[in-house]
Amino acid sequence: MKRRVNRKILIAALVAAVVLGTGSVVVLTRVASNQANAAPLQNNPSKTASVKKANLADQQSVSGQLGFGAERALAGRKSGTITGLPNQGAVIDQGKPVFWSDAKPVPLFYGTMPLYRDLESGMSNGPDVKVVEENLAALGFKDFGTPDEKFTYYTATALKKWQKANGLEQTGKLGSGDVVVQPGAIRVSSLTGQLGAPAGGDLMKVTGTERAVTVELEQSKQRLAKQGEKVELSITGGKPTTGTITGMTRTSGDPNQGQKPKIVLTISVDDPKAAEGLDTANVTALFTVSKKQNVLAVPIGALLALNEGGYGVVTEDGKTIPVTVGIFAKGQVEVQGDGLREGMKVVTTE
Repeated sequence: MKRRVNRKILIAALVAAVVLGTGSVVVLTRVASNQANAAPLQNNPSKTASVKKANLADQQSVSGQLGFGAERALAGRKSGTITGLPNQGAVIDQGKPVFWSDAKPVPLFYGTMPLYRDLESGMSNGPDVKVVEENLAALGFKDFGTPDEKFTYYTATALKKWQKANGLEQTGKLGSGDVVVQPGAIRVSSLTGQLGAPAGGDLMKVTGTERAVTVELEQSKQRLAKQGEKVELSITGGKPTTGTITGMTRTSGDPNQGQKPKIVLTISVDDPKAAEGLDTANVTALFTVSKKQNVLAVPIGALLALNEGGYGVVTEDGKTIPVTVGIFAKGQVEVQGDGLREGMKVVTTE
């Protein structure tokens, strides 16, 4: 019985395993000791390669799209009729109108908590009051001193001054729909509302204002999605750079249309100059799953699959050394085995 298999078949199987997301090969059962003297391949390839110390990284590339990050829907909570909308592509900063209702502006406030009630003197304390005071202070209206959760006479005074500056009725009160609260400046990616429609409905889809890459991952590749992790980016028409995973959302998909649930990643571009002059572009995102430092490595083509199980490498003098394999990276594979040492020559097909 032959004690080895064709290397080309082995390499094809290994490559297929990497493509299918199983590139981090688990430790394999070592061959029995009587395999130590197994003969080399019948096709007897003459190429050899040195066993080297290397730093390897298990990486996987995924296609993405350069833009301004994932879209999110924005709806109005104001009573009345839509009388004005921004242009598609418009960037709206703190204090600027997001839309107009009954010919009055509905400005943008920054914050992570939307207003959940109407604000006025005599109300109970709450974090929504602090959101309003922080925005008033940032816009130059600071009668109340340091922002806190108390709505006081001085809060109402600052609010009246802000209302006057924006052409609004000076009531010293703020309804929950009188402003739009978002984490930061927004960019209008598309409009869904129409002039004349109720102001308390869908208005537009927005994104952030910073360049970002959006990547959709199958659920099976969730291991790639780690908040705060660095990603290598290759931008078509731009320059290579790195990015940081800043956002993760999940889509449910539609089984009736063959759509599977996905994870949508937002990746910030660390160097904006790498995408200078580009509104949109195709991007290849390279994720690093794991790294190994200073390990012994050989070309994938040096691996020999043995019938009794496990893998080995064949030295240039014909001796087979059983090995345990680790991660694969750019045509190299991590190997460990008794008698294996740096600088040793092994037979390879590459």
